[in-house]
Amino acid sequence: MVMLRLDSLALSRSRFALSPFAETLATIVQLARPAADSWHPQWHARHRVAFHDRLRTDPYARGLVGLISATKYLPDHLVVPPGGGMETTLESELAEVARVPDEAVRESLRLSVAHSWEDRQPLDWFTGRDHGARAAELFREVWDTHVAADWPARRAVLQRDVTHRAGLLAAHGWPRALHLMNRRSAWVGADAIRFSDQPGPDRVVGADGMLFVPVSARRSSWLCHAPGRPHALVYPARGTGVVGPASGGDRALARLVGAGRAVILRHLDVPATTSELAALMSQSVGTVGGHLAVLRDTGLVDRTRLGRRVLYHRTPLGDHLTDGAPEL
Repeated sequence: MVMLRLDSLALSRSRFALSPFAETLATIVQLARPAADSWHPQWHARHRVAFHDRLRTDPYARGLVGLISATKYLPDHLVVPPGGGMETTLESELAEVARVPDEAVRESLRLSVAHSWEDRQPLDWFTGRDHGARAAELFREVWDTHVAADWPARRAVLQRDVTHRAGLLAAHGWPRALHLMNRRSAWVGADAIRFSDQPGPDRVVGADGMLFVPVSARRSSWLCHAPGRPHALVYPARGTGVVGPASGGDRALARLVGAGRAVILRHLDVPATTSELAALMSQSVGTVGGHLAVLRDTGLVDRTRLGRRVLYHRTPLGDHLTDGAPEL
């Protein structure tokens, strides 16, 4: 199993970050596979055909996507830790990938092929030059075509997860904040995180600490590393950006409290700010604020201040009403 062994200062200097590039990488893996472990099944169904049509016209893109969706070791040049904290931009990450020398790309692909779970992973598509720039171009196209339109809602999901875990961190410390961050991770003792049950060398996390980077895909998780940079753990954020089709219970709840307020109650499985809810619902902050005021007056929602942020959360009554809405 792979263990992350933390320096004595590592936890105090660890923090959260966002990575549009990691979000794009998770999107590529989701669209490459038939199972929709995506942030929303309807999005997967809507985009997958166009994505595969694009791959059929480009052997390089088809080969790279085939490899990264079928290996336990993602190519190093695609898993660089984000450098801008919560404000990391896609442009900065693409520029970093584009600068990777061809020899470094070739070595990272060799390791990925060696760890592929498919019997045969050819590299006949790996021809020509400027492979870092070619990968960056593919990621830019995937972002523009399949991610950008949903990014405000996805970002709200990611920020909400960070806010939730930051609250756990403040109240209970890192072990509670990292609990169930992915399917295999677990806190071990006082200074180690089990990242994976797969064989592999331990990683030492130095005094710079770690970055914890949420993505909206429901199962995606990997480690990012680069010389002179802190390790980053990419993990699936809690919840999705879109509430699914209404069930009988959802319709009953909507008739009781109103459709907009019912959606807010569903979204508050994880505490969120007014602006995060507005982004998730594609509504104005004023509209969402009005709904929240009504829900507070009726005792279904309350709020807590965390630093500069005001988080709304369901009360026990709100939980009971939302989770216990009867099917018709």
